[in-house]
Amino acid sequence: MDEIVRQALAKWPNVPDCYGWLALDARGAFRMRDAAAQVANAPGDVIRHPALLSFIYRNYLRNDDGAWYFQNGPQRVYVQLEQTPFISRTDPIHGFITHDGSSMTPIERVWITGEGRLILGSGERIAMIDDRDLAECLPLLRVEGEPVDDTFLLEWLNNPRGELQFLCGESLLPVHALHDENLGTVLGFNPSPATAK
Repeated sequence: MDEIVRQALAKWPNVPDCYGWLALDARGAFRMRDAAAQVANAPGDVIRHPALLSFIYRNYLRNDDGAWYFQNGPQRVYVQLEQTPFISRTDPIHGFITHDGSSMTPIERVWITGEGRLILGSGERIAMIDDRDLAECLPLLRVEGEPVDDTFLLEWLNNPRGELQFLCGESLLPVHALHDENLGTVLGFNPSPATAK
């Protein structure tokens, strides 16, 4: 958290929280959702300003209830998550990086949804792999150390049998099937903090 943010919190400790105005989409873009976007249930406008994005990244935090927010000075701006709190992309140097440019290491847990979307876990960071990088990652799936083909994967998603693994560097990590539509409940985050009590 930025020092200027800490100072603002100390000076104005009782500023009301903000809900519905900021979202993170499935490709890792923060979106500003003005009143019209909220009424229309529209995704909102992508935030592209580099300094603003950098400020958001540095002050993007999680509360004790698993809701993610941007600490904007003295105000918490809760983030609506289209998928997971982080979105990961492949990187030739680091393996995987999250939408804020941070290295996703070490990868400790891997899940796959019923739709074939891969999710990585590292510490408290839970990151779905950007769909544009998914084709590059599917060949890293293994059964008994051997690559799986699309037909096998589709059958496995419908009826998991045998241990599916994910090749991460030199390690084979077990892949856990997720068939619950509410990823937040299973993975411990609140995708819609406007409903938080």
